[in-house]
Amino acid sequence: MICNIFHTLSTYYIDYSRFETIESWDNFAANSYMTMRKKFTFSFLSVFLFCLVSAQTYEIQYTSSSNGKVLSDQPSTIVWANEKETFILNNTIKEQKSRYPFEITKVEKPSNTIVSYAFLKSGEIISTADTESVGKQNFELTNETKKILGYNCKKAITKINSNTIEVWYTNDLKFQGGPSVLGQNLGFVLEVERNKNSLITANSIKKIKNTGIENIIKGSIQSTDQLGYKDLLWKSRFTTLKVFENETINFSDAAKSDDQIKRYANGTIILKKIKFPAITEGENIFVELKQQSNGDAYDRTGTVFFIPQDKEKSFFDGLEKGAKTLPVFENGNGKQYYGITSTENYNPAMEMMRFFTPFGIQQFNHIQLKGKTWQTINPYRQDITELKPSLSGKELWVGTFIGNYDKGGHKVSLEITIHKSDQAVYKNNTAIPLFNSLNIMEMAGQDYSTMFNQDKGLLVDFTLKKDLKNAQLRYTTTGHGGWENGDEFVPKANTIFMDGKSVFSFIPWRTDCGSYRLYNPASGNFQDGLSSSDLSRSNWCPGTVTNPNFIPLGDLKAGKHTIQIKIPQGPTEGTSFSSWNVSGTLLGVE
Repeated sequence: MICNIFHTLSTYYIDYSRFETIESWDNFAANSYMTMRKKFTFSFLSVFLFCLVSAQTYEIQYTSSSNGKVLSDQPSTIVWANEKETFILNNTIKEQKSRYPFEITKVEKPSNTIVSYAFLKSGEIISTADTESVGKQNFELTNETKKILGYNCKKAITKINSNTIEVWYTNDLKFQGGPSVLGQNLGFVLEVERNKNSLITANSIKKIKNTGIENIIKGSIQSTDQLGYKDLLWKSRFTTLKVFENETINFSDAAKSDDQIKRYANGTIILKKIKFPAITEGENIFVELKQQSNGDAYDRTGTVFFIPQDKEKSFFDGLEKGAKTLPVFENGNGKQYYGITSTENYNPAMEMMRFFTPFGIQQFNHIQLKGKTWQTINPYRQDITELKPSLSGKELWVGTFIGNYDKGGHKVSLEITIHKSDQAVYKNNTAIPLFNSLNIMEMAGQDYSTMFNQDKGLLVDFTLKKDLKNAQLRYTTTGHGGWENGDEFVPKANTIFMDGKSVFSFIPWRTDCGSYRLYNPASGNFQDGLSSSDLSRSNWCPGTVTNPNFIPLGDLKAGKHTIQIKIPQGPTEGTSFSSWNVSGTLLGVE
């Protein structure tokens, strides 16, 4: 209280702006003491000078550089420091022009308590306190010295997560602080170098009358623990679209739709309408699904998809009215395949992510094997940014299918996240669904994709309204069926033809399935010492995502085109048969 009174009185007599350096302030303080000694008692004057010094705050500005080049696109780090506290922020925050989310760090003296403030959005601030981190910092003190801004500095070294950090600090100043929480006990840090290539250096220091921090940190602040703080801050950096939360996908006559989630094919398909925001260039899109067994012990085919509804008929019509209401594809093998190819009036479901459940994760974790500690949840995550043109600003049915005949089935949670990024890998502005032979309505009578037993394979005719530059086919393929001689366990070439010309051929095959053994507690074990989940397969493993291939097609002219898929599908053996699930989306720039 008394220091506040003295500080108010002192502003009538002292012009702080006259003091460009700390030394000039020290000289003034000493001379003032001698002058005012005639007017004040010694004890009264001592309190006055102590309060005057402790009330003085300095602003230190830092410049960042990498490999010797100044990072002009990064805001300058700003530190406001005095004997009581240090605030760490940047220039855009100081000017209140920073984009959300952003952080301000305060270090309270002498306790070295670190108080972190996260500004998640306008009017939403969270904070957390850390009383231990500064005390746990270990530095190797060296004899190396140099001057920074005229101050004598010493070097200390520490290692953090395999990074070598060199800190240059000075004890010439009357307080401690720096551009980060590192070195808060050493003195005042004027330079920090990481791995000899990343540098932050003080380029100016000046006295200020008022920081204006009260105009930035204001309003209601929610306090939380450190882990909760990090989680809320992290999640505020991107947009999350919650689709499903711990929903059951099973086979049951009791499966019923409600106001939020529709269920089809005896509960093996779940569907929800999702509104996507406008997604700008440079933003990345990820789909993430988490799965556990709720009773089913087997490895199953799964897919995350959405339903385009920009034509007269859509896959949603098939779900509502039956698969046979959708356009049929025939290739002469005597079978009919409904809803798998695009037509003038119909688009098939667009696949976001193909995944495969492991053998009984979580539900069958009671099966014990020496040296095996089973995982409890199977995460699948995939970048789907190339599908942005079909998602941005649209309201779409998003669904998940897991083929199974088990009443307990599986539990899944699904979310889609949108991230601002400087990385622009996918530059296409068009995504056109062409085919999807995965029989999503399997448990409602949709047939397996066995059309590759004929040379014609899968053939799709389509018409481009505009020229398409840098065209690519987003192609996802997995082989299934049989045992030993079935295509699931026999490598088979996939060949893609564009307008009758072979443009790409490869053998989709996974040899890393044994890496996922700990996700497969119910996997069968054989006499040869292998588990079923160890075996190599046609582009999938129990517990994995299958990545799409991006096949370059060059520039395509407006007009009619054909795309054809040929696979030497193996023959039927008794009741065992082979099939191939293939999906294709045409990407490019109109």
